[in-house]
Amino acid sequence: MLIVGLGNPGQAYEMNRHNIGFLVIDELIRRCQPVEINQTSCEGHLYKCHSHYLLKPTTYMNLSGRSIAAVKNFYKIDEVIVIHDDLDLLFGALRFKKGGGHGGHNGLKSTDAAISREYTRVRMGIGKPEHKSAVASYVLSDFNAQEQPYLKEWISRAADAVEHLLHESVETVASKYAVKKIEIE
Repeated sequence: MLIVGLGNPGQAYEMNRHNIGFLVIDELIRRCQPVEINQTSCEGHLYKCHSHYLLKPTTYMNLSGRSIAAVKNFYKIDEVIVIHDDLDLLFGALRFKKGGGHGGHNGLKSTDAAISREYTRVRMGIGKPEHKSAVASYVLSDFNAQEQPYLKEWISRAADAVEHLLHESVETVASKYAVKKIEIE
């Protein structure tokens, strides 16, 4: 199985809302201490952990599918899980689904074009800005001071869910780990 976190490479983007997928992959890396695979053709940071792979594409969000397809095809992987931010869900939400549309998310558009839409999605709600014209700056902004205290727990819960997706169905994992939102105090 290939587990992908969507995000943008580089320190400037590290704590951006758009990089929540990278943050979950970092937690999974911390937990299993995988072997890093130096595969330049994959255009990403690739790790082998037990019987699955972890990937952080370095192609930037809009070209994520290129990296995902390269790894999927080279290692002949059938099952893919993509962890990504979702503007349509409230901050802290955690949802799961197989297939579906991209909802305007450029990383998902790229992935759909490269490998089809038949992959499991771990949707992490980041909320949305007040005005639609502010979406790009919103997703590329860091989590705010009110959100930051909740990140560790939210990321940990997502990582737990991903670990269970290795052995359980999307429906079973969703019933155990889905969250509508985090109540910010």
